[in-house]
Amino acid sequence: MEGFWDFLVSQQDKLLRQTVSHIQLTIVSVLAAIAIGVPLGILIARRKRLAGPILGVAGVMQTIPSIALLGFMIPLLGIGAAPAITALFLYALLPIIRNTYTGITGVDATVKEAARAMGMSKKQVLYKVELPLAMPVMIAGIRTATVINVGVATLAAYIAAGGLGEFIFGGIALNNTNMILAGAIPAALLALCFDFILSRVQKANWRKYKLKLGFAGLLLTTFAGYSMLPAVNTKLLAGFTPEFMGRMDGDLGLKKYYGLQIPTVVISDAVMYQAMYEGKLDVVSGYSTDGRIRAFDLTILEDDKHIFPPYYCAPLVRNTTLQQFPELADALALLNGRINDSVMTYLNYQADYLHHTPEQVASDFLRGQGLLKASRHGKKGVIRIGSKIFTEQYILCEMYRLLIEGNTELSVASKTGLGGTKICFDALMNDQIDFYPEYTGTGLLVILQPPETTTAALMRDKDSTYAYVKQQFNTQYQLQWLPPIGFNNAYALMMRKETAATLRISSISDLTNYLTQKRNS
Repeated sequence: MEGFWDFLVSQQDKLLRQTVSHIQLTIVSVLAAIAIGVPLGILIARRKRLAGPILGVAGVMQTIPSIALLGFMIPLLGIGAAPAITALFLYALLPIIRNTYTGITGVDATVKEAARAMGMSKKQVLYKVELPLAMPVMIAGIRTATVINVGVATLAAYIAAGGLGEFIFGGIALNNTNMILAGAIPAALLALCFDFILSRVQKANWRKYKLKLGFAGLLLTTFAGYSMLPAVNTKLLAGFTPEFMGRMDGDLGLKKYYGLQIPTVVISDAVMYQAMYEGKLDVVSGYSTDGRIRAFDLTILEDDKHIFPPYYCAPLVRNTTLQQFPELADALALLNGRINDSVMTYLNYQADYLHHTPEQVASDFLRGQGLLKASRHGKKGVIRIGSKIFTEQYILCEMYRLLIEGNTELSVASKTGLGGTKICFDALMNDQIDFYPEYTGTGLLVILQPPETTTAALMRDKDSTYAYVKQQFNTQYQLQWLPPIGFNNAYALMMRKETAATLRISSISDLTNYLTQKRNS
């Protein structure tokens, strides 16, 4: 707990900024949903034949996975707050429309008849009778929408919209529990606070406070909307993943060793390259074997101060699994030396850009290498393969599945897309998977986290890095690093070739010098 409080103190400025950003995303999206959802609820209460289609469409919006919905918004609205607010707005519509409809249709018919008998118009009946009586039910819908949006807003970090998700996803990627808690606990507290405030509003005398609430809502909308207006950016803009932001072989190292100061947004690598291709970003953090480098005509900036360690890929396997099934190591070793950097880049390109499935890419490659065999449908045991959530890992896992099933009497259960390093590693330690492809640099810096002096001595030599992680993982975790496959998927900074050529930037030092000159001019 002491380490957690120390982390909060060290990150208090960023935590405050991201909490405010999270609140703004939630308030703006919910207020927009109220502005649209309440009139729609009133409309379908008046014209019930429209209730099914409108509620159906709003329901469909909630069934779309949130990260997919965010991804759909990028081609339309770019990255940042606009697509995040739009997606959150769509998620908030259903409970607000439905509760408005339910609240109004639930008003006693005799009460409405009495109001009309007193000479009230339809508009007066609505504003003076139906809405006041329906208000508790309507606010219950707003409470539900708000709590939902507090949770979904954590995903806004995937598209550079900020929020507490930056801590959560960064912590998952970096195996940092304190970072995860720094995002999760405030998000939970925000949900509770919003729910408590709205519960007080729900129980209040709405007729007495309606003007004050309306004025407060107007102020909140104005404040939140104004503060989230995108700033005019005339400089280069970088997009870094949550994991990259918290690593010494990432943003921390760029600042420490290069003195790189560049305006940065945090964004998921799932949408980062597309944002780069569309001109929303100028510099991104990526992986040196990513197929989208070739697809989007990007150039890798030379790491002339060598802050990125070797990232040679190898299977990380439980010792108990190898003891039980020694033939597994021989099957996995069939891939060794078959894939270098350029081959892996091309395999990723086939999946990322040509849209071949990982299964197709894997089988075609093994067939070309003479390694593809029909499955033996073995019954000796089941090997559980895990993977992180990016293309390269899917392809490798499919290759390993085919090799195991074609060369042993073992069957395979694939558990792919497990997220970042922490999820995969924890699954391995908790006996939920038997192995997954890991990278020596990640094992060194993210999991082992040795003293900086040890890291500095190891990171420039791939053999020393591999030997160190192999020995330490076996001693500390009873896990075995099998021999590397052959390719080095190191971190890299990338720019569009055209931009880099125009600005005469070929290395990270060139980029630093360019930005320094711009600041001083």
